[in-house]
Amino acid sequence: MSKNKLGLVFGLSAYGLWGLFPLYWPLLEPADALEIVSHRAVWTLVFCIIILAITKALKSTVTTLKRPQVALKLFAASFLISVNWLVYIWATNNGHVVEASLGYYINPLIIIAFGVLLLKEKMRVLQWVAVGIASLGVLVLTIDYGRLPWVALALAISWGSYGLIKKQLGLGALEGLAIETGISFIPYAAYLIYLGNQGTGQFGHSPGLTFLLISAGAITAIPLLLFNGSTTRLPLSTIGLLQYITPTLQFSIGVWVRHEDMPPARWAGFLIIWVALITLGTDLVRSSRAVDNRITQ
Repeated sequence: MSKNKLGLVFGLSAYGLWGLFPLYWPLLEPADALEIVSHRAVWTLVFCIIILAITKALKSTVTTLKRPQVALKLFAASFLISVNWLVYIWATNNGHVVEASLGYYINPLIIIAFGVLLLKEKMRVLQWVAVGIASLGVLVLTIDYGRLPWVALALAISWGSYGLIKKQLGLGALEGLAIETGISFIPYAAYLIYLGNQGTGQFGHSPGLTFLLISAGAITAIPLLLFNGSTTRLPLSTIGLLQYITPTLQFSIGVWVRHEDMPPARWAGFLIIWVALITLGTDLVRSSRAVDNRITQ
């Protein structure tokens, strides 16, 4: 299999698995969002340690924390990923899958905004058009919901901020995830111990649920490893287009599997968002071709 084909398989698998997450987290009920996230963090750390030990990368990962500036950014990344996980799992288990999908639809636009505001990057014309159209879509959805789509905004901002920090760090996907879950291990493990002592935790109550709670670690890490494999084999433009697989699957699950309410105004808001993303995708393809042409000249 060629490098590009293998990268495409990895990318499709990663984004496809992320898109199917709304089918997995409800299986962990009656555990609430905080208990699920606690198990997710703890077992993700265990999974990462095993893989890092097998690949003999555990020692180098630990030494990363000895650099103060890096450690500080990793603490921030750990906080942001915890917020993202909590909001997302709460949303999927409380009838807000469609709104959660909106967060990942608008995430590329949030990243562009971060680039302009924080990194002083210049936006191209089509990017301005896409941001303007998307803003109109968010306004329509705000009017429809009768409130700001806070789930979507919280997911987009937390994930965008997390991505910005990870880009600055330049760590491997598995190494970064191991450190981030290691930082949050003590409070999450303490919370699970507290639930166990109170007799209100779900771990150990049934073999099936216990297995699913433990599996949350692998479920979290495997798509990330697949994504990492795709980014080293595919051009940025392809990765940029593949990322829309995840929210599209989430949206489809919310509408046609979970049967969440979709009044005409909400459809209109999403349609406007999709137009914005088509505009952004067009800009991404054009800019990528321009770069390729300059390289070949």
